[in-house]
Amino acid sequence: MKYSLLLALFLIQFIGYSQSTDVKTGSEKGEDKLLLTVFLKHDQSMNLNEIEKIRTDQGFYENFPPEGVSVVNWFVVMGIGQMVVLELPASKLSAVNLAIERTAWKAFKSEMYPTYDLYPIMEKKLKNKSKVTF
Repeated sequence: MKYSLLLALFLIQFIGYSQSTDVKTGSEKGEDKLLLTVFLKHDQSMNLNEIEKIRTDQGFYENFPPEGVSVVNWFVVMGIGQMVVLELPASKLSAVNLAIERTAWKAFKSEMYPTYDLYPIMEKKLKNKSKVTF
């Protein structure tokens, strides 16, 4: 069920993007930057203290995110774990992958999805122009 929802959200993004008639130059797109959504899924055989010990012992807090990568958001997704949205140059993708492999794998199972911000495109199509912020 949750995978169906994620798939639907990604398909909606692609459909909405493909209908856009706006063409931007390479410098306007920021073509070197991408967003990466990382799911750090909790291993439910361990409690939070055990997970934290593994992260600390493996140097997660010192090495994640790698230099040149910024955290956009970091959420707790109840029943799943943590969801981190990173902004990074495409050239840093392998560094993020290595940081996860070296410092988070015993504590979490990970999934990574390249994403992009669809809001600037959708904002033009929405009748209600207000953006909700928390």
